[in-house]
Amino acid sequence: MSVEPAPPQGITLYSHADDFRSHWIRYVLAEKQIKYTLILTDEDDEDLASLNPYNQLPMLVENDLKLFKTSIISEYVDDRYRQNKLYADAPAPRAEQRQYIWRFEQDWLELADIMLRDSDTLNKAAQKKAQIKLQDTLVSLTPLFQHFPFFMSEHFSILDCMLAPVFLRLPSMGIHLPPQHCRPIHLYCQRIFNRPAFVKSMTLQEKNRYSALLSN
Repeated sequence: MSVEPAPPQGITLYSHADDFRSHWIRYVLAEKQIKYTLILTDEDDEDLASLNPYNQLPMLVENDLKLFKTSIISEYVDDRYRQNKLYADAPAPRAEQRQYIWRFEQDWLELADIMLRDSDTLNKAAQKKAQIKLQDTLVSLTPLFQHFPFFMSEHFSILDCMLAPVFLRLPSMGIHLPPQHCRPIHLYCQRIFNRPAFVKSMTLQEKNRYSALLSN
C-alpha cells in the first residue's frame, strides 16, 4: 500500500497491520482516548522513505513533527496529551519506567523480532534459540506478575502498553508458558486483553488472528 500524505492537522499514525511495536502505539492512543488517522502500510513501502529515512514503523506525524522511534513516540504522546497518564511525573519512577523499556527492547523485543520477522527466510536454529531464551526468561520472571494487577504496579502504565502486544504474540512465536507455573502471567494477560482500549487498539487483521486469546 502506498503511503498517503498526512492530513495537515491532528495525529496521523503510520502503522503495520500486525506488529507489536505498531500495536504498542495504537494501544497508547486508545488508552488515552486520542483520535487519530490510521494509515496501514508496510516497512518496505518505498513511499515511506520520503517521510522516514529508516522506513521504520510505527511513525507518528503531527503537524510538522515526525517521530519514528517507538519509545519516543509513546513518551511524546503521553506528555502532549495529559489525560490518562501512563508515565510517572516524578523523576525517579519515570527513570525506572524508561529503564524497563530499554531493557525490554534489548532483551525481549530483539528476540521477538527474530521469531516474527522474515519468517520465510528465518534461520530455524536462531528461531529455536530465541524461543528458548525468551520462554526461560519469562518463566523465571513470573514472580514479578504475582503481587500486582499490572506490571510491578497497582496502576496501569506505559509498561503494560508495551508488554501486552508482545504477550499477545507469544503463541505466534512458538512460546507456550506452563499454565500452572506461569499462572500469574496468564492472569495478567487476561486482565490486559479484556480492557476495552486493548481491543479497540487492534486492527481487523489482529482481531482475526488472535481472537482465541481475546475470548479466554
